[in-house]
Amino acid sequence: MHPGKSMRTHPLLILFWFTPALLFSQGTEVKGKVTDAISGEAIPFASVMFKNTTLGVTTDFEGNFLLRSNVPVDSILVTSVGYNPRIKPVKPGQQLINFQLDEAITNLKELVVKSGENPAYKILRQVIKNKELHDKRTLSAYECDVYTKIEIDVNQISEKLRQKKVMKKIAQVLDSIDRVVGEDGKPILPLSITESYSRLYYRTNPLLKTEDILNTRINGIGLNDGGSVNQLVGSSFQEYNFYQNRLPILGKHFESPIAEGGRLYYEYDLMDSLYIGDDYCYRIDFFPKSPAELAFTGRMWITKKEFALRQIEASTDKRANINFINKIQIQQELMPTPSGPWMPKKNRVLFNVSPLSKNSAGMLAKFYSSNKNIVTDQPHPSSFYNKRVQVEESANSHQDDKFWDSLRHEPLTRTEKNVYRMIDTVKSIPIVKTYVDIFKILVQGYYNLNQVEVGPYISSIAHNGVEGIRTQMGFRTNYSFSKKMTYHGMVAYGFGDDRLKYSLGMRRTLSRHHWTTTGVRYTHDITRLGLDPEVVSNNPLFLAAARWGRFVRAYYYDEVFAYAKREFVRGFTGRVAVHHWSFDPTYRFGFPSNPSDTTSSVRNQFINAEVFFEARYAMSETFFQNGNERLSLGIGKKPAITLRYTRGVKGVAGSNFNYDKLMLNIDQRLNMGLLGNAFITINSEYIFNQLPYPLLTVHLGNRTPTYTPFTFNLMNYGEFASDCSVSMHYRQYFEGLIFNRIPLMSRLKWRLVGTANVIYGSMRQANRQMISELTPNGEPALKTGYFTNGKPYLELGYGVENIFKLLRIDFVHRLTYLDNKNVRKFGILLSVQFKL
Repeated sequence: MHPGKSMRTHPLLILFWFTPALLFSQGTEVKGKVTDAISGEAIPFASVMFKNTTLGVTTDFEGNFLLRSNVPVDSILVTSVGYNPRIKPVKPGQQLINFQLDEAITNLKELVVKSGENPAYKILRQVIKNKELHDKRTLSAYECDVYTKIEIDVNQISEKLRQKKVMKKIAQVLDSIDRVVGEDGKPILPLSITESYSRLYYRTNPLLKTEDILNTRINGIGLNDGGSVNQLVGSSFQEYNFYQNRLPILGKHFESPIAEGGRLYYEYDLMDSLYIGDDYCYRIDFFPKSPAELAFTGRMWITKKEFALRQIEASTDKRANINFINKIQIQQELMPTPSGPWMPKKNRVLFNVSPLSKNSAGMLAKFYSSNKNIVTDQPHPSSFYNKRVQVEESANSHQDDKFWDSLRHEPLTRTEKNVYRMIDTVKSIPIVKTYVDIFKILVQGYYNLNQVEVGPYISSIAHNGVEGIRTQMGFRTNYSFSKKMTYHGMVAYGFGDDRLKYSLGMRRTLSRHHWTTTGVRYTHDITRLGLDPEVVSNNPLFLAAARWGRFVRAYYYDEVFAYAKREFVRGFTGRVAVHHWSFDPTYRFGFPSNPSDTTSSVRNQFINAEVFFEARYAMSETFFQNGNERLSLGIGKKPAITLRYTRGVKGVAGSNFNYDKLMLNIDQRLNMGLLGNAFITINSEYIFNQLPYPLLTVHLGNRTPTYTPFTFNLMNYGEFASDCSVSMHYRQYFEGLIFNRIPLMSRLKWRLVGTANVIYGSMRQANRQMISELTPNGEPALKTGYFTNGKPYLELGYGVENIFKLLRIDFVHRLTYLDNKNVRKFGILLSVQFKL
């Protein structure tokens, strides 16, 4: 342009510039988000279309969509499997329209017989054929950065509950307790929101996994972390791999829609083909053949080129045979790794817990995780994976918003930001603190007095034939008292025997990396013969119940027990202990002081001292640390093997016997597909020396009216003892295998169980000679029995669990040694259990 000349724009150029805007001004652009009307969670992969057109898109993983049309349209339709469709009007131009979808009441899909093969089957065969190419478990190793977010909310709050004093107090403090997540105004009250940033490591051979939690941000009502919450907020406990035939979820096993035997459980429909990113995919919808089966309803997208799972949305039916859960929903988006197999890029999991009654509330647990910076086929040494979960000491040190904004793979939504503020406000209300304390007492059995906890309440009172009424009070210190030392003790008094009982102990945590502890306790108390504290300590209900009743074969004892325990490498733990205790029976008991001399005196008391060395190998067992305690979450797929050698030492503080014992124990969980799950425990013991029968293997009977898995349920207390034995406890859980297939019965959600307990044992003649006919006072002794002629003890049972979601009834038959005194040939045992 020359100076002094004005610029003149050609009319055609003006038209060229403004034509797109003029054209679009007559078109329509809709931007929005699709969410669940109850949970408020995003619904990914939903279909969004202008009605009566072929114009459509699918929502992304966050539920967002953008849809344009240059032709006249008047409404927009959103559909998703498991939800009712929704239509809203649109107008020309740009607009924001959000959708909240209500869950559909699904019915069984009608079976339509067509000529030829279902076209979905051909695709599924290719998916199964190529599993090894795409399953991340085929990588020699992988590692990635993981961001995890967990939110726990109370939902479906009944009107009666809203009128309770605690809810009114909350309403007075907050502007409103309602988070309107759906257009129906359903309220949600947040309880906690936690975030974590970690590095996850996996190795195939040997199968090892560890997670290094680098940063955590925990905010919740009643959460004062002693380390346990930090471990649980990582991704290790929220991993779901659909390439497995069966997905373990909440202790159940759900059939994957791409399992080899998937056609036994599912109906499939090939619905569409479309591009997802750069991948052209088939969309296949799937439905369970029976709504009571542990299977999913949903849809998946399979890449046409590789036949790999690109993304999936799967939900359970509320009629599925699982308790207290209205819905489990898993949404997953996958991406290929540099080595070929596919890994989840984003995961979203939702558990919708149903209200326990019409006047209570439900609960929502929402999990989100995303993976970045994936490295494959670079395994670390086995020792690198020693801890399943490692929490850095500085994990809680960074809590400011800017720091976490830099870590998050996706920013928090406005609602999630508001959750933090609401939780801070609610947990400061005094009445809320009171209810939290009451809940903790019910769950943990102890009342927290800051650094000291008082309990357990379940053992506070008992009544038996020896002590009469027994009252007890105990205590233990917690993580707030000391991060290394734990003290515990109890005081009890029996009004019938007029005796005081007491115990005091301590435990020191020496290392948390290679879990190492040492401890000592002194106890003056009464117990029942055969109740090994090593066996029953993990079952406080049985231990408390055993103090009621006649208290057959009880004895007083003074005990000193000291031990040291260390996990040397992952899965391998060693323990050494010394044990000194006295035996003072309340029942008629005797043994010869010199069994080779028939004229020797009879005794009924002794003192014993022993040391034992124990090795335990449980490669797939998972632990988490709760303050100064280390709790097992289960042994996993591989067996747990324990080997112990015990040496009795005579002459230590008055001890009376030298002896040697060997013990081998194997625990195994078996996943049996259609037949459900089984648990088997095999125990073998051998005592090399001549001893009174209380020092032999006294097989644990059960006179309580409840079924107990580690006892012989129709055996009397002290009925059998052995110096050589092999025993087996077998439990078969058939889940809904039978009842799910019976019309009407399937609605009850009953589950069939089967049990078998057997012992092969013997007692050498030398030890039989140690069973005296008389007591020192000349009274007839209460003798023990032993197995004869290689004849085993055998009891078989069958039963039904999940009656009213809580009750279990077992019908048990004793098949051998029926002529023994006061035996029960048949028993009906009732148990209360909380199982999903």
